[in-house]
Amino acid sequence: MKIPVPGLAPEVPLSLPVPVERTLPNGLRVLLTRRPGVPLAEVRLSIPAAHTDLAAADLLASTLFSGTESASMTDIARRLQSVGGALGAGADPDRIAVSGNSLATGLPELLETLGDILKAAEYPDAPFEVERSRIIDGLSVAEQQPDFQVGRVLDARLWGDHPYGHQQPTAAEVAGVERAAVLALHASRIHPAGARLVIVGDIDPDATFAAVEKALGDWNGAGEPRTMEPLPALVTGPLVLVDRPGSVQSAIRVAYPAVERVHPDNAAQHLTNLVFGGYFTSRLVMNLRETKGYGYSPRSRVDHSPAGSSQLAAVDVATEVTALALAEVRAELRGMADNPPAAEELDLARRYALGSIKLATATQAGVANYISVLASAGLELSWLAEHSERLREVTTADIQRVAAEELDPDRAVTVVLGDGALIRDSLAELGEIAAQ
Repeated sequence: MKIPVPGLAPEVPLSLPVPVERTLPNGLRVLLTRRPGVPLAEVRLSIPAAHTDLAAADLLASTLFSGTESASMTDIARRLQSVGGALGAGADPDRIAVSGNSLATGLPELLETLGDILKAAEYPDAPFEVERSRIIDGLSVAEQQPDFQVGRVLDARLWGDHPYGHQQPTAAEVAGVERAAVLALHASRIHPAGARLVIVGDIDPDATFAAVEKALGDWNGAGEPRTMEPLPALVTGPLVLVDRPGSVQSAIRVAYPAVERVHPDNAAQHLTNLVFGGYFTSRLVMNLRETKGYGYSPRSRVDHSPAGSSQLAAVDVATEVTALALAEVRAELRGMADNPPAAEELDLARRYALGSIKLATATQAGVANYISVLASAGLELSWLAEHSERLREVTTADIQRVAAEELDPDRAVTVVLGDGALIRDSLAELGEIAAQ
């Protein structure tokens, strides 16, 4: 007896908590969100760092918790572990970020620990040398990998002299950073002006703000936050071929314009990207992986950054099918406007988009991440619910129009990394080539 598969449950509006926003006298913006259910608290701190030396910023982030005048790295770790807590840091062209969590009852201790580090990090010699060697080793390995190599070339081709044109330091740049440079960077940039602290969890906002004020109220420092200038307009041109002799695969990257989060077409762009290549049953995956077997993981994404937005299609394929695969990517881009999705294809993408947002906001960590990301764009968490409603309203006609405007391969920038001796002639049949 065949048992019928039950239908999908009807979609319901997204329900999100409302953050409480306050600002300390020193300029630190604090966003507090009560999310009970699990006795934990998530912490996200974002400090503006535009135009900071990336090598120094990476070393600062990796050694931030290595010690203060009064506490060693081991002391700091024990202090955090005593409240079920952990903290880590990272850096990118826009910011230096600290993230972590703890038991809700241990949040005041985590905040006190964070405050001590922000105000008095010492970057001791021994841990500093260990971390510098580790980063150099990691970059030395990464610099030999095709994905890393093509990403560097693509960034430089897209954004030129803009800071986004160089988003990863080289091993040599990291090797040239001394401890004094990191101490100077901390003194000049690790200050609360323009910084944002997000806390989500089983918390009382008033009590938590009091704990933040106690731990970070006297955090100060010199300097004003620097803002990142907008991305330059994407300029098309010849395909860039990066020669990697002996490579058995080619890395194909096709970047093209995107509208920003606040643009009226952003919801349609979201769904257009999903249909094209943004999830497993997308057209790009079905064509290149399932039908032709050219590549295992073709993919497409929209990148929204504080400086601007762009889209990227990526696929790694066997050398002998490089030109064929690129031709298919371009055909699929054009096909989004020439052959827009039928109602069922659009509805599947819509359900995936709405479900992904619900999954991402089902945890305290997910809510904290979204609050932080949206705040960097000047948006509140409520924007996410509004975006979900806009996703419900997108039509096939909207997809066709946005695809025609934004997914035109003639407006794209293409970079291919592979064995030039084997792929140059076939790629030349698709258009002009500029060697890297």
